[in-house]
Amino acid sequence: MGSAIGVNNINEPDWGESIDVDDNEVSVFHACGVTPQSVLMDSKVPFAITHSAGHMFVTDLPSDMGI
Repeated sequence: MGSAIGVNNINEPDWGESIDVDDNEVSVFHACGVTPQSVLMDSKVPFAITHSAGHMFVTDLPSDMGI
């Protein structure tokens, strides 16, 4: 079921730690910023606008400027 959205094994996440899902709970997919950042890095596009993990500040300054 999860492989349709790229989750091959819910007990072995690509990032972070796996969690236990009780029988009375329904697991859901939460798309976070790590996924598109990984795609951007792998695609080697010359330019992209994104965010730093945990920060949703958008600017035109490079991240290496120490903001």
